[in-house]
Amino acid sequence: MTDRRGAEYQAAAQLLAQRVLGALRGAEDTAVVAAHLQAARSAPTADSGTGRMTAAAGAVRMLGADALSPHLLTGQRLGPQEAEAVRVCLKALEPARHSPPAPPAGAEQPWIRAWIDWALLAAVARLDPAGAPDIPPLPGPPPCCDDDAPRRRPAGPAAGNRGEGWVPWSLRMGQLASLALPGLDGPVHQAARRHALALTRGATRAFLRRDFTTAARITRWLAWLTADDSTPEVDLDLLTSDTALRGGDNSRCALDTAITRRLLGLEPT
Repeated sequence: MTDRRGAEYQAAAQLLAQRVLGALRGAEDTAVVAAHLQAARSAPTADSGTGRMTAAAGAVRMLGADALSPHLLTGQRLGPQEAEAVRVCLKALEPARHSPPAPPAGAEQPWIRAWIDWALLAAVARLDPAGAPDIPPLPGPPPCCDDDAPRRRPAGPAAGNRGEGWVPWSLRMGQLASLALPGLDGPVHQAARRHALALTRGATRAFLRRDFTTAARITRWLAWLTADDSTPEVDLDLLTSDTALRGGDNSRCALDTAITRRLLGLEPT
């Protein structure tokens, strides 16, 4: 992907995140993907219509299940127009059908991409069973987490059977924050249940380092655990409010925070 095309995808993802955020706040219709595609079709730019539509589809792939969060958070099925828009995006940029191994055995980014795609396809299957796409095999499960080790342990026999430290593990879980939504469950969610302390440490560390985007993403997992009847050892209301305040107008941070508030029951669904 060229730098120019990558920038177009990122800009389209930011616009889609803003639409989703507007839907969560009640300012826009929940059919955000359909509106996103329609805007791409009618945008008066020098780029080709095909290029705009590809970038729009890429934005849906980048947000993953978050693009459908207004439905997942309420249990509302996809309407015909929204379901068709999602199918168009999946057809334009079809997710990979293979199951990459988890790091360190495999490369990190393809593995993360595969899990984000899995969550999107699983969300579509839940919200539109009649038109659900085939879901590829699950990617490899997340690496083990050593809750007591702050840093990655060396590979090889010296590491024994212990996992990586909570810092890299929590950062990777932050990249998978779009899986932290109702109706989705799998090995990543099971790992979150087993390592709530590592997530708490990761969210607090990111906040103290003023990395509010990462803090918001990891905090989402803690909110998901609360909705899953777990009790993380941190004041999530305060952490969420402070992250939202300090995160400014970053649409990615704002979206994660809005979803967190819904998971915590701080806003009506």
